[in-house]
Amino acid sequence: MASASPPRLAFVASDRPEAIEAKRRLIQLYGAVDEDVADVVVALGGDGFMLETLHRNLAKRHPIYGMNRGSVGFLMNDYHENHLLERITAAEEAIIHPLRMSALDSHGARHHALAINDVSLLRETRQTAKLRIIIDGRPRLEELICDGALVSTPAGSTAYNLSAHGPIIPIDAQVLALTPISAFRPRRWRGALLSHKAKVTFQILEADKRPVSAVADNFEVRGVVEVQVVEDRSISLAMLFDAGRSLDERVLAEQFST
Repeated sequence: MASASPPRLAFVASDRPEAIEAKRRLIQLYGAVDEDVADVVVALGGDGFMLETLHRNLAKRHPIYGMNRGSVGFLMNDYHENHLLERITAAEEAIIHPLRMSALDSHGARHHALAINDVSLLRETRQTAKLRIIIDGRPRLEELICDGALVSTPAGSTAYNLSAHGPIIPIDAQVLALTPISAFRPRRWRGALLSHKAKVTFQILEADKRPVSAVADNFEVRGVVEVQVVEDRSISLAMLFDAGRSLDERVLAEQFST
């Protein structure tokens, strides 16, 4: 991020005591402005709080510079109080695009939400879910018996998607991951990589007997019967990472971690 003058900073913190204390100390050191007029929002917390901050800034779309004051910090920079303005000025920018979910529930109501990490379908009871998967209007898997399935962005590919044994995706790859969660039949189906332009439709089979919920990041709809997922390229969100520690570098390094 290049700027002729020091960026105006707004600080936001999670409810963890160490995040709240960090916000107090950083405001003392650097001052602060309101989020509405900030050049950069500094988010203090973990990855979950980073997602909350990105969602809250969907309308303003300020660049977000995170520092880890939480339990997981893959999307965050290391916490250091010194030279913050210089770090932000030299930071590398990662542009991400969210997924747009449209979920139809069993009562006929349609729900819309954005997901920065992933849209996941999850069984609600002891019964496995039965899903039909349609890509761009063409059925590709007539019946997937599973605990669920998810569609992940590149930014989210190292989160729940990776835990479900999905692939790690470079940020600029322009693909989405479609990953089953504990697939029972077909047992050997490991998912698919899709063009970022793909429209994914899940139809829930035997929805009354095998209820399924749909979750877009932290927004949940229960009792869904159909869910559509597409990437929304009209929305661009900027995250800032310390020079030499870009999100691209982190995603690449994650693939060689042991």
